[in-house]
Amino acid sequence: MRPSDWGALIGTILLIMKPLQEKLSHYDAPQKAKAAGIYPYFRPISSEQNTEVLMNGKKVLMFGSNSYMGLTNHPKVIEAAVAATKKYGTGMAGSPFLNGTLDIHKELEAKIADYVGKDDAIVYSTGFGTNLGVVSTLTGREDYIICDEQDHASIVEGRRLSFSQPLKYKHNDMDSLEATLKKCKPESIKLIVTDSVFSMEGDVAKLPEMVDLAKKYNASLMVDEAHGIGVFGKGGRGVVNHFGLTDDVDLIMGTFSKSFASLGGFIATDKEITNFLRHHSRSYIFTASITPASTAAAMAALEIMLNEPERQEHLWEITHYALDNFRAMGCEIGNTSTPIIPLFIRDDYKTFAVTHDLLEEGVFVNPVVSPAVAPQDTLIRYSLMATHTKEQVTRSLDAISKVFKKHGIIK
Repeated sequence: MRPSDWGALIGTILLIMKPLQEKLSHYDAPQKAKAAGIYPYFRPISSEQNTEVLMNGKKVLMFGSNSYMGLTNHPKVIEAAVAATKKYGTGMAGSPFLNGTLDIHKELEAKIADYVGKDDAIVYSTGFGTNLGVVSTLTGREDYIICDEQDHASIVEGRRLSFSQPLKYKHNDMDSLEATLKKCKPESIKLIVTDSVFSMEGDVAKLPEMVDLAKKYNASLMVDEAHGIGVFGKGGRGVVNHFGLTDDVDLIMGTFSKSFASLGGFIATDKEITNFLRHHSRSYIFTASITPASTAAAMAALEIMLNEPERQEHLWEITHYALDNFRAMGCEIGNTSTPIIPLFIRDDYKTFAVTHDLLEEGVFVNPVVSPAVAPQDTLIRYSLMATHTKEQVTRSLDAISKVFKKHGIIK
């Protein structure tokens, strides 16, 4: 077929497409990355989530997981999930508002509330649904939702669904936050929402200063501890606990898909707020409940975190080891001080190419490119688990040094 014939054929196809399909047919970024052999998403793993995983029959070091405590394959967690499935079945077939509340759901909520030091807790089906349902529900038309510009997408979507006035402040900039608070009507409700550990760049929110500003301007503070729990605080209770601010932070949110080695999310706060959320939060009322297996797995993981503090201690040992070596290597790692380590590449295509080459070297990492970040801020997200050994970290550092030198990222 001649080139002119191809053009005519494509034109004909576009003409017979419905407007939606025609519009979306122009999105071809994934196809271009696949054609270049550097497409980095939906890479199938054929083993459990561990420090090493099996991909295409080859063992690969996993440095792209959020399982900070390394509990996804812990025998006690698996046994708890299996036992709950045998007793309660595989799913709830309904929301917690109606037929979907089990005794173990209430048990988990009580344990979470006690763990983070709040009056009550609500368990949602996902972490995303928790932020979506809480942020979109609590405030009204005359109120304000104030967010860090790098808050997680689930917080952003919750803010978009709310009828409240949305305001943003510069990332971790307390002068910007105060200037934003000054814009608000004094008599209105002001809800500040922040990540405790920012999931892409690994830096920690300035919670002591935020608490001071919240008190000064009579605002409420909600902290997303998705990446803080398990890592910070006594028994892994999170950044809020680490700073001794449990009584000063109004709402503490967390997920079960990371340190808890399960699936789901929670909000912990006072009983007046949970009472309102249980009867108004749409992602809670209209979503099927967390499965029995996920519920039991989260409780087992919580027990392990409390009884095995050496996991948290080892996580910090290898985190400091990795941070020191990345700095010595000449990598740009931003302001991180956590097991989430951003390795800045600052180029979309090169970020994909580096991700591909590292996998060829046996190291799995996650690429973060635009629009998730600005094109000039693209990075490799390298994350550690408590079950990583120092030898595994060293092997990954050697591979990263080799690939980064190949692409001219370090000398």
